[in-house]
Amino acid sequence: MVGSSSAGRRSGVYAFALAAVVVVALAGCGLSWWPGGEDPGLRPTPSSSPAPADPADVDAGGDAIAEALTRFDETARAVIAAEPAASGADFVAALVAAGFDPAAIQVTSDTTTLGDRADSIQFAVRIGEDCLVGQYGPKSDGYLGAVQPGLGAGGCLVGATGSIPG
Repeated sequence: MVGSSSAGRRSGVYAFALAAVVVVALAGCGLSWWPGGEDPGLRPTPSSSPAPADPADVDAGGDAIAEALTRFDETARAVIAAEPAASGADFVAALVAAGFDPAAIQVTSDTTTLGDRADSIQFAVRIGEDCLVGQYGPKSDGYLGAVQPGLGAGGCLVGATGSIPG
């Protein structure tokens, strides 16, 4: 009798441990892969906003970063309106023309490692500790723009990015 009670308690402990592992694993599904922890997601930003400040004069944080995002979004949307099949170079050229610092811009490749057109292009501008991040392509459901925390190494995008001429 003592052996069966001990076995029952042991299986109850195993069941509890298994349930705890499942709960932790499911909770982990909601965690973000985005650097800095929580990922509010790249979401479309409103297109009708007041005129932004010149991004070259932008101070990192608060209203200034929101104004810079407005300029960033307007610039990206203008590129897309002019060329629906826009390349990363098109976005970079427009961002530089809009006054963003070329040294603070990053862009992903237009093509995959196999030479196919990329499903989406990401481009970003580092401003202080924050990054303005845009994504565009057939798998992006249109243009998406957001402010995200900068990476510890000083950039905005993970992985290899194209070089930006200064």
